[in-house]
Amino acid sequence: MSDDLQSVLTWLRSPEAIRQRCEMLYGAVLAGESPHFTVHEEQLAMAVDYVLAELQANYPDLAVPYHSRWRHFAAGGRERWAELAASLDSDPLERGRSAIELVIVSVLLDAGAGPDWHYHDPLCPQALVRSEGLAAASFDWYRHGGLSGLPEQPWRVDASALQQLDPAALQDAFQVGPDNPLLGVDGRVQLLHRLGAAVAAQPEIFSAPSRLDTHPSSRPSSRPSARLGSLFDYLLQLAGPQQQLAATRLLSVILTTLSSIWPGRIELAGENLGDVWRHPMARSTEPEHDPSTGLVPFHKLSQWLTYSLVEPLEEAGVTVSGLDQLTGLPEYRNGGLFIDLGVLKLKNPAARYNAHPVDSELVVEWRALTVVLLDRLAAGIRTRLGLDQEQLPLAKVLQGGSWSAGRRIARELRPDGAPPLQIISDGTVF
Repeated sequence: MSDDLQSVLTWLRSPEAIRQRCEMLYGAVLAGESPHFTVHEEQLAMAVDYVLAELQANYPDLAVPYHSRWRHFAAGGRERWAELAASLDSDPLERGRSAIELVIVSVLLDAGAGPDWHYHDPLCPQALVRSEGLAAASFDWYRHGGLSGLPEQPWRVDASALQQLDPAALQDAFQVGPDNPLLGVDGRVQLLHRLGAAVAAQPEIFSAPSRLDTHPSSRPSSRPSARLGSLFDYLLQLAGPQQQLAATRLLSVILTTLSSIWPGRIELAGENLGDVWRHPMARSTEPEHDPSTGLVPFHKLSQWLTYSLVEPLEEAGVTVSGLDQLTGLPEYRNGGLFIDLGVLKLKNPAARYNAHPVDSELVVEWRALTVVLLDRLAAGIRTRLGLDQEQLPLAKVLQGGSWSAGRRIARELRPDGAPPLQIISDGTVF
């Protein structure tokens, strides 16, 4: 790959590129160039009020944790990770590996479940749905050894086990059946297959030995060749003796090591771009010389994963800096919030009743507008509270916050709590 192409690829994988291209679409919509949306900035103050009320109700003392998958592991009032951590090996490296691989798998399985799926945890009084249900199901799958290549070591995720998964195993773990349908089962399984292949193909990252692998009871012939949790060792090496790691560097590692797992996506010089889509209003200043022209990056699941890796790294003593350089997550709760509160309006109201593929202009535009509006929403909330960006970073606004407010307004407006737009999902984006 030429240096110029490598530079474009690196840029497309950066939060800077996400914000720049999303701002470009936002400006075009404001200028009336979109056939899909209008932006009503006069409604943003009401959105700030609504989300601020949600944040203060959820966290009256404003001690808001980061937006991450770890919050969902406590769904139904059960502290699942604390329960498992008490049983894990006391070696901090082994605990870190388990935390990293659990959260990676759970985030990758966090695409929308659909309105009709639920998960019954026998220790919870009510069924869990959507993201919380997916978190509980993936947690139990991991806890019961469903992703381990070694029966005697259930709490690990091995490349061999991922590559051998079949849909029936996922359906069983997630309690899927005719009366409990889960969107994108095949897509989720294929994503895990590709994750296993990516882990196996990068021994320089994923072959760090576990202390358990070198235990006399672990026969050499039975040791898996690659373990997902070895990424933890690699990240500790990157942090170095200063134990510092920039959030953008962490995101870059995720995007480069996992680039091959995303299905049927746009490629640049043979590299899978992942959550990057085409839109005609994403114009480069030199389109004939810029292979990124027309492309809008989001990297939603990869950024969700980056946010979710912060806590295991901090527990290991690593400081993750510059977290606010990451963007808001352009998914249907955050995006739905702005439609339901009138900040965004569809030019064709009938679009609410159609199902839209993720690569459609309408969905790409909706997601781009969401990224920009989340930045503006966060700034408005900080102004109301008299806080700065360091005191209330975007990751805490998302948690506090915009995501749960999007769910709340959806339930207020629609009995099933569905988002205002229907998305055709393969289980790898939304």
